[in-house]
Amino acid sequence: MLKLLGKASSINVRKVLWTCHELDVALQREDWGSGFRSTQEPAFLALNPNGLVPVLIDGERVLWESNTICRYLVGREGRQDLLPLEPGARAGVEMWMDWQATDLNNAWRYVFMSRVRQDAAYQDQARLADAEREWNRLMGILEQHLAQGQAYMAGAAFSLADVVIGLSLNRWLMTPFSRPDYPGLNAYLQRLKQRPGFLLYGANGLP
Repeated sequence: MLKLLGKASSINVRKVLWTCHELDVALQREDWGSGFRSTQEPAFLALNPNGLVPVLIDGERVLWESNTICRYLVGREGRQDLLPLEPGARAGVEMWMDWQATDLNNAWRYVFMSRVRQDAAYQDQARLADAEREWNRLMGILEQHLAQGQAYMAGAAFSLADVVIGLSLNRWLMTPFSRPDYPGLNAYLQRLKQRPGFLLYGANGLP
């Protein structure tokens, strides 16, 4: 059986859990990370030298980086509806996945650490204001994209891009700070809430 190392509250672990739900793939999960076993233990660092969750173990294969793990699992199960083989269609999915992992992730980190974790190292008010503006600006890119008539990130059908973007949307909505009213994102959220996997791992308590 597949083994996943990482606590269930981690947004990156939840990417994998939601993906596995879409695939109807069972896995065994072990709690690692803050509040549980330390990812700085030698046994964990031997699997992922970055000391971050999640880590996927599939027999002799060990993978880290959440978006890579999700791609692997979808390919392993042959689910071309979630990640197409045709280069153009695949690039349309992976473009949003890569953007989420780089631009969008970097935008929310300071706000999340300040507003949710209340970390003393993230309380510079000028930096916080800049970070909040940038996070909202990037979410505006999603709003503009959806306003073009897209039901989902890569087109008319749900794909792996919606797993990673959906979780980021949930984090934006649940972080206590001032946000613009984006009707396209609100409608997109309602579509995501039709999927049991989002309600289990994405909505994270969102009514």
